[in-house]
Amino acid sequence: MWAEVRLCATCGLRYPWYESQPDRERCPACRAPTRPLATWETGTRVPCSPRSAPRRRVALVVDNVRSAWNVGALFRTADGLGVERLYLCGITPTPVHPKVHKTALGAEESVVWEHAPNTADILIRLRTRGWQVWALEQAPGARPLNAVELPEGRVALVVGNEVCGVGPDLFPLCDALICLPMRGMKRSFNVEVAAAILLWALTS
Repeated sequence: MWAEVRLCATCGLRYPWYESQPDRERCPACRAPTRPLATWETGTRVPCSPRSAPRRRVALVVDNVRSAWNVGALFRTADGLGVERLYLCGITPTPVHPKVHKTALGAEESVVWEHAPNTADILIRLRTRGWQVWALEQAPGARPLNAVELPEGRVALVVGNEVCGVGPDLFPLCDALICLPMRGMKRSFNVEVAAAILLWALTS
């Protein structure tokens, strides 16, 4: 696919255009004529580094995340970081949902996933098979990521609902509660951003 960066001669809007978009020559904001600033083939991007295996085996357990956009983004992150499997639990939408498919951009085809009605069943299964379970949550007793030693072996990371977080009923099934220190006014990151930060640490 070919793409361009174009510039509007009237309002000064600089925007991307790619082959599947209509009306190449007109500004999407004011409909004035535009000109190309750069043209390239989108499939020619070079990876930042050669593909390599992640440092440890990592799975992601998604506990009642409601947004299909977030789930699609989690698939993209899981693919990029070499996450072994996604467990989509409770009300979490699956790739059957068109918004998950749209946001994942094909990553749902490369990452193994399964759905389970009850997150606890998945955590019990993982612990039985020797996985350590870490929950990412702002909760009493949670330890900051920058103050813990990352475990070796197999780790399953649990992330939770955008409003409620990881259900406290799951805490007894977790080996550790981990939080990300916040420096602004908000109490937490978006669930996909938070997951990406900890998954990168676990797989690097």
